[in-house]
Amino acid sequence: MSVTPSSSLLAEILDAVARRYRLPALAAVCAPAPQASPATVLALAIEQAREASARGQAPDAASQRFFIEALARMIREAMRDEAGDPVFQAMLLRHRSAVVREYASLAAHASVDRRLIYAAVNAIAHPAKQQRLLPGLQRDALARLHALALAEAWPELGEAVQACIDTPQIAHDAALQRGLAQLIDSAALQRLRRLDALTSDERVCHYRSLWDRQGPRPGSSTALARGLSSKQRGAAVEASATDALEALARRLNDAQGAEAAYRVVNSMRVPATIPASHERAKTEWDVVLLREAQPPADAAAWDVCLLVEAKASVDAATTDLPRLVRGLTLLAHADPHTVYSFRTQQGAVRLSGASLAALTSDRAGLRRTVLYCCDAPVEAAPRVLSPASRMQLLSAHASLDFASALADGRDADCAELEPVWRHLLESPRWRTVLDQYATLREVRELMVHPDDLRAAIGVADASRVSAAR
Repeated sequence: MSVTPSSSLLAEILDAVARRYRLPALAAVCAPAPQASPATVLALAIEQAREASARGQAPDAASQRFFIEALARMIREAMRDEAGDPVFQAMLLRHRSAVVREYASLAAHASVDRRLIYAAVNAIAHPAKQQRLLPGLQRDALARLHALALAEAWPELGEAVQACIDTPQIAHDAALQRGLAQLIDSAALQRLRRLDALTSDERVCHYRSLWDRQGPRPGSSTALARGLSSKQRGAAVEASATDALEALARRLNDAQGAEAAYRVVNSMRVPATIPASHERAKTEWDVVLLREAQPPADAAAWDVCLLVEAKASVDAATTDLPRLVRGLTLLAHADPHTVYSFRTQQGAVRLSGASLAALTSDRAGLRRTVLYCCDAPVEAAPRVLSPASRMQLLSAHASLDFASALADGRDADCAELEPVWRHLLESPRWRTVLDQYATLREVRELMVHPDDLRAAIGVADASRVSAAR
């Protein structure tokens, strides 16, 4: 891609835009003081371990001690009856109770089991099938089966199926008898009946109440209302980001001296024709700044200049980064000699494979081509331990064993938590925790407020006017 006055202006604006969400090096803002929160001490110990590992050194004994003692404190705080963490308490209850583990396992597969039973019941008792029968015992029995399945009354459904099998008046229908036998022997129905029986267990009731304390259940009216509100917030942030990028495109077009050399599109969806795996990669980009391909060998093609993701919170961006990086890697697999068609809200756009293949996901490449736009207020005291890292630390087997000893009234030894420290240093599964503060800093380096982007455009205008005088 050739360098033009507008492309150098774009780089200038991106360098100048304020990064109000930026975080400093962790050691510069906190120390493992006795009054520091466990999360802060853990974050610092983890970051010190990461830095030592990057230098090819082993973390010092002090970092290990701070980590283990802070993790023990965090576990004790999470176990408090009133001010504790209901999610951790639910995990601990599942760790300690075979009945709760069985319930949780069955509940995790319940939605699939329900679909299997609905399909099996519809195969023999769908209302359309009922209408083809004469009024009578068989039609009434099938209507009851269908109603019980819709009501998710699994014990009653099992009893009704068995009653149908035992009814002489419908024994002549061989196909129906086969369907009923398959239904009564279905492992899915047995699991749903067992799940229903476990629901009344006292330990299971407590487990469910703990989960209810951390938020509404999926599918509830409250959860749906929250989901709608979150969607509206996301749409508002995206609209603000789009407005800022359109202002940027106008400024770049002015510098280019050509009409519509730059444009903005929304919801740009990656085509399946790009030869790489789309699994777990970002395949839809919220807002994208495009520039007419240079040189104009194909006047209808565009180059990617800036990829923007709109996020209503910092945490949402932090958890999104791995998927975003995989999305960039996917785009970079484009054939440089191919022009690809992408669907957007503004219609299909044809993108130069060369501009896609030039994308990189290293730190410099991210800063040149990616922004997270967010309009959330800057926290007075940012969380330095990510929620995902905190939960992985708490849910480690050694952490749950330590908490179980405390729950039994035993004098748990902090040394029992040493396996968590070893996992942190040695296990690939713990790499995201080891890198968690570095990742948080990287995300915040990419994050801008739409107002700050607009302000940077104005500053660039003013500085160029001043330079021209």
